[in-house]
Parts: sequence; C-alpha cells; structure tokens
Amino acid sequence: MKKNRTAARAKPASPADAKTGYAAPDKPGKNEFARTRVALLSTRWNVGIVDALRSGAKACCRDWGLPAANLVEFRAPGAYEVPLAALQLLRDGGFDGVIALGAVIRGETPHFDFVAGECARGLMQVQIKTRRPVGFGVLTVNTVEQAWARAGKGHDNKGYETAAATLEMIRLGRSLR
Repeated sequence: MKKNRTAARAKPASPADAKTGYAAPDKPGKNEFARTRVALLSTRWNVGIVDALRSGAKACCRDWGLPAANLVEFRAPGAYEVPLAALQLLRDGGFDGVIALGAVIRGETPHFDFVAGECARGLMQVQIKTRRPVGFGVLTVNTVEQAWARAGKGHDNKGYETAAATLEMIRLGRSLR
C-alpha cells in the first residue's frame, strides 16, 4: 500500500477550548504570509457596518503577518454581486484568497432570502471552482442591532473571524501541496 505523504505534512488540529469547543488555529510563523496576496471584497450597502467588518479583517491580517501591500481592497455594488466579483479576483487577479464582507438585513419583503441565499451559494461555488478560499463574512441578520453586535471591536468581529478563516484555509491548502 502506498503511503500518503501529504497527510504526514499536515499539522494536527489545535486542542479545543474547554468552554467553547473551538480549536484556535496555530499562530502564524514568521513570514508565513509574506508572499500571500488576499483580496478584501466588501459591499457598498450598510457602509458603517461593513466598514467595521473591514477594520476587523485588516486587524486580523496585521495580526497574522500579512503585509499591508498584499491586502488589496475592492467594492462590489451589493451582496448579490459579490460571488462574481470574487470569481473575477481569483481567476484574473492572482489572489490566493478572498475575504468577502457585507451585511444583508431582513426587511419586509422576501428580497433578503434571495440575496443572502444566492450570495452564500455563489461564494461556495467560487471556492469549489477555483480551489481557493473565499471567507464568508456577509452578515445575514434580522436587525441592524444584530449586525452591529457582530461588527464590534476585537476578535469577535466577524470581519476578523472571516479573515482568520481565509488565512487558515490558505495555510491548509499549502500544507497539502
């Protein structure tokens, strides 16, 4: 039987936190992301909330050692357009991953269901087609208050979490090559 060399190189998962059950990723190594290019893609709707998510994503990228020049920002008109923009960035922009941020807030019509669902489905399809990570940081909430609760300062900011997930997936992909 042939030995799987790839599995031998992959790092084991970190132990889970006893309280939350979440296994935090290993800290990035020195210069681990020095040659990594990431697109920060956000929507033009709900600008204050999205800007707070962007701040969280930028903070994470700094914490993980991604050079500021390697995080390139783009705006899409809305969440519905984010999957196509992410596909174009990964196919034509030479990026290793995309951090997709936005906020879709439920209203009085079914518009929310179509936009939020198609955005999520489209971003998953982009990941599968390109085999590169797209972090899903598009909030899908019922109220503005819920959106702000997810866009606060610190590591609980969903922009921060989305950036961390994107970088962790880039790391995982590299460990398998």
